[in-house]
Amino acid sequence: MLKPERGPVSYCAAAMSAWFARARYDGQYHSDMEGFSFKGKKNMMEIRKIINTRETVFSELGVEANRPTTRAVGMAVIRNPFADEFVEDLRPLFDAGAMLGERLMPELVKLLDGPAVSYGKGAIVGVAGEMEHGGACVHPMLGKPMRAAIGGGKAVIGSNVKVAAAGSVLDVPLGHKDDPWSFPHFDTITVSVADAPRPDEILVVMAIADGGRLRNSCGTEPIR
Repeated sequence: MLKPERGPVSYCAAAMSAWFARARYDGQYHSDMEGFSFKGKKNMMEIRKIINTRETVFSELGVEANRPTTRAVGMAVIRNPFADEFVEDLRPLFDAGAMLGERLMPELVKLLDGPAVSYGKGAIVGVAGEMEHGGACVHPMLGKPMRAAIGGGKAVIGSNVKVAAAGSVLDVPLGHKDDPWSFPHFDTITVSVADAPRPDEILVVMAIADGGRLRNSCGTEPIR
């Protein structure tokens, strides 16, 4: 088995760190991320790049917040094994989402200044793929490791998936992890990777925050 190479990672608002990893689809998903299996078929699953970013917002329109909000985003660029072909059974991508959540989320939690209260996820599929390929990465199995890393979460994890070219932006929705009607936590973080996704890649994104919008002026519930 080829294990992902590991190396030091530095973080700041615009910091990027990348390493390459390869794993074979040859057994069930392992918590040590050694590999996958899919009907006994041997395939290569390649992680080309991992990017972690951190931003802290202190003020809006010159007005300082009582408490800054820190957001952390983890992004992985993986090869799309189903680029240029139609496949009904996308379970290998379910497993890929779980593996990425296990790998990225513990590091994201460390980047926050306080406990995570909001979360969101998303994907951009390269133009040789289809939207279902991104959905397969983020919907069926990514939520479990995301919730595990932040101590649970009762609310659905908001998501955004699209097919687009390298360098496209993705607006990742953020919402309170336990209260889906928490107006102050309706938020968005916009991400982009200049060289990803290439046509045969998928950019998988997960985001967490230790607070909501700095100055909620929209009330606490719908006006009826």
